[in-house]
Amino acid sequence: MSDQQHRGDPSSSTPPEPLTPDALSHACDPDGLDFEHTGELADLDGVLGQERALEALSFGIGMPHDGFNLFVLGSTGLGRRTLVNRLLRQAAAGRDVPSDWCYVNDFDAPHRPKALRLPPGRGQELRRDMQQLAEDVITALAAAFQSDAYRTQAQQIHDEMQQRDEEAFGALREKAETRGVALLRTPGGYTLAPTRDGEILDAEEFGKLPKKEQKAIESAIDELKEDLRQLVAQIPRWQREARERHKQLDLQVSGTTLDQQFEELYRKYHDLPQVLRFLDAVRQDLLENAEQIRSLGEDSGSGPNPAGQAARQLTRYQVNVLVDHSRSSGAPVFHEDNPTYQNLVGRVEHTVEQGTLVTDFTLIKAGALVRANGGFLLIEAEHLLRHPFAWEALKRALRGRELRVESLETVLSIASTTTLEPEPIPLDLKVVLVGGRWLYYLLQRYDPEFARLFKVAADFSEDIHRDEHTTGHFARVIAMQQRSGGLRPFDRTAVARVIDQAARYVEDGERLSLHMGFLADLLREADYHAGQDDASRVDASHVERAIDAGIRRLSRIREQVHEAIRRGIQRIEVEGKRVAQVNGLSVISLGEFSFGRPVRITATARLGSGKVIDIEREVELGGAIHSKGVLILSSYLGWRFSTGQPLSLAASLTFEQSYGPVEGDSASAAELCALLSALADAPLHQSLAVTGSVDQHGLVQAIGGINEKIEGFFDVCAARGLDGSQGVIVPASNRPHLMLRRDVIEAARKGRFRIFAVNHVDEAGALLSGLPAGKPDPEGHWPEQSLNGRVQARLAELARQRQAYADRGSPHAGE
Repeated sequence: MSDQQHRGDPSSSTPPEPLTPDALSHACDPDGLDFEHTGELADLDGVLGQERALEALSFGIGMPHDGFNLFVLGSTGLGRRTLVNRLLRQAAAGRDVPSDWCYVNDFDAPHRPKALRLPPGRGQELRRDMQQLAEDVITALAAAFQSDAYRTQAQQIHDEMQQRDEEAFGALREKAETRGVALLRTPGGYTLAPTRDGEILDAEEFGKLPKKEQKAIESAIDELKEDLRQLVAQIPRWQREARERHKQLDLQVSGTTLDQQFEELYRKYHDLPQVLRFLDAVRQDLLENAEQIRSLGEDSGSGPNPAGQAARQLTRYQVNVLVDHSRSSGAPVFHEDNPTYQNLVGRVEHTVEQGTLVTDFTLIKAGALVRANGGFLLIEAEHLLRHPFAWEALKRALRGRELRVESLETVLSIASTTTLEPEPIPLDLKVVLVGGRWLYYLLQRYDPEFARLFKVAADFSEDIHRDEHTTGHFARVIAMQQRSGGLRPFDRTAVARVIDQAARYVEDGERLSLHMGFLADLLREADYHAGQDDASRVDASHVERAIDAGIRRLSRIREQVHEAIRRGIQRIEVEGKRVAQVNGLSVISLGEFSFGRPVRITATARLGSGKVIDIEREVELGGAIHSKGVLILSSYLGWRFSTGQPLSLAASLTFEQSYGPVEGDSASAAELCALLSALADAPLHQSLAVTGSVDQHGLVQAIGGINEKIEGFFDVCAARGLDGSQGVIVPASNRPHLMLRRDVIEAARKGRFRIFAVNHVDEAGALLSGLPAGKPDPEGHWPEQSLNGRVQARLAELARQRQAYADRGSPHAGE
C-alpha cells in the first residue's frame, strides 16, 4: 500500500448509522435479578472490589518491623475509614492490652519528671494509693509527734540537758562559795560577786575589806571567771547534742511511722522494681521533710477533711496517670480527628501563681501518640498537614520510636516560662494515614522521609467491572446498606435503578462505582420519597425521584445557562447549515454536579505559512492540553494533505462567547471539522454537535463527561423543539460509557434525536457536511467533490498562491 493510501480513512467512508436506543444505556434488567426485594438477600462476605486494598491493609497491620506504617489512598466516600477501623479493631482485639504510663516526680531533678511503665490498670491503682498515702502520712505523723511516748522521750532529752546544766553550774557554784565568791544568774547570763558570811558585798563594802583580802577575792574571781567561761563555752555543744538527740528521735519516730505506712505498699508493688524505687525516693523525701509535713496536719484547720486539704498541697508525691488501660480489652485504636501538635504529642500546662506561670509534672497531658501506644493511630492526612509542626512531630516520634512531650515554645527555642523536660516514653504503634492519591504522591515526591516511614500503600479502587457476578454482589451491598441504615426494603426495580446510577456515577456502563457515600445517600433519599408515598417498599420511581430531586437542588446555574441560549444571548444554532462553524460540547462541574453546555466553535483559513492560531491560547485563556490539541490539527493537515508541498495556510480557531479558561482536548474533533469546513467551503449542519479528541492521523479518541455533553445539547434542542435532525457525534470508543437519561433514550427511540459513534474524523465530517469523505487514489488524489478532495484542492491553491507571491518577491510571502 502506498504512503498516500495509508493516509486515507482506515475505516469505511460511509457515514455511520445512529446508535440504537438499546446502545445508549447499559441498563440493568430487573427481571434478571433473582429476588423480589433486598430483604431476601444475605449480607456480602468481605468487601466488594477492594481485594488489593485488603491485602495491603492485612500486610501493613501484621508487619511488625519499623517503617511499615500505612497510607490509605482513595477518594472520600469509598468507605475507607469504616473498613480500616473495622480491620484495626479486629487486629487490636487479638493483641495484649498495652501498659499504663505515668509521670512521677524526680526528687533530685524536679524539672525532669520520670516516666513509669505499669501493667494495665496499675497506674490508677498507684495514683489512688499515693493519694491515700499522702493523707495518711500527714495524719500519722501529726499523731505520732503528739503521742505520750514521743513527748516523754522529748522531755527526757530536755530534762537530761537541764540536769547536766544544773550539775555543771552547781559544781562551779560550790567551788566559788569555798573561795568567798557567789555565782549569780542574771538576765544577761552568769556573773561572780564577793561575799562575806554568805552575804554579797557591794562595791563600797568590798572596798572596806583589807587589801590582802581584796586581792585574794579578785584572784579567786579571775580563776572562777575562766572556769565559768569554759563552762559557758560547753553549753552550745550540749545544746547541739540535745538537738541531735532530738533529731534522731524525730527521725526514729518518723521512720517508724513511715515504715508502717509504706509496709503494705512495698508488699503490693514488690513485682515492679520501678515502683519500688519510686517508693524509696518518696519515703526518703518524706523523712527529710517530716517536720514540714507534720505541720500540715497540725495547721490544716478543723474542716470536714483537714488531712485531705493538706494532702492536696503534696503534689510532689502524686502520680500523674497519662494513659489508663484499666478498662481496655485488646490494643487501642485511637482516631485523632484534630491532629494539632499538642493533640498529637501532648502538652505541659501552666498555672498562675502570684502573677507567674508555673508548672509541675502533674500538669503533663497525654497526646494521641501515647494514647495509641501499643496499638493503632488513625489520622486524616490532610488534617495533619494543615496544622503547623504536627507532621514534623509525627515523623520525629516515628523515627526515634519515642515520644518527648515538649511544648512548641521549647521546640522553637522561644520558651519564656519555666517548663519541664519529661523523660521520653518508648513508642510501639502503627500509624495509619488516610488521604487522597494526590496527597500520597506529593509526599512521595517532596518528602524524602515519607517513603521510609510509610512503606505500605493501601489503594482503594473507585469502581469495579460490571458483570452478572459483580451485579449480584452489588445488590447484596445495597441490601446491607438498607438494613444498616434502617431503611425500607428495595424491590428489584429499585435495585436495578440504583445499579444504573452507580454505573452513571463512574461514567462507565461497564463498571460500577464503589463510592459507598454516594450509594448510602441515594438509598436514604429514595427511602424518604417512599415514606412520602407511605409505601412499604422502595421502587424504581422513588429512586428516580431521588435522582431528579438531587439534580434540581443543584441545577440553578444550568437553567441560567440554558435560558441564555434559549433567549439568544448565548448564540447556539441547532438548525440550518454554516460554513466553518460547528457546535462543540463542554462540561461545567460544580462540586458533585456537572452538566453539559454547547459551545459555538468557528474557524477561518487564508493564505499563510502553515500556522493554526489558537485564539484562546493567544489571550491566555487556553490551557496546555487544549493548545496541544490545536497543534495536532495542523500536524494532521500537513500529514494528510501537504506531504509534497508546503502547508500554505494561516488558520484561526476560537470558542465564541467563551470568557473563561478553556482546557482539555475534547473539542479538537469539532475544531478540526470547523477548519476542514473553512478550507472546503462546505457548510456544516448546525443540528449536530461534535465531541471527541483526534490524533495526528485523524482517529477520534474517547473523552470524559460523555453523558453530560450529550444531555446538554439534547436539552438545548428539546427547548427549541426536536424535529429528528438533531443529534450528537461521539467517539465510538465512548460507547461503553453511555448511560443516558430516560428522556434522551425515549427521544432516540422515536427518531427525534440521534447519536452517532465515529472512529475517524472523516465520518464526523461526512455527517456534518453531507459530503462523502472520499478515498484517495494510488497517487494520493482525493475525489474532486469529496470533502477531503475540496480541502486538498484549496490547500494546493494556497500553495500556488504562496509560490506566486514568492516569485514576485512579495514581502508577505512567508507569513
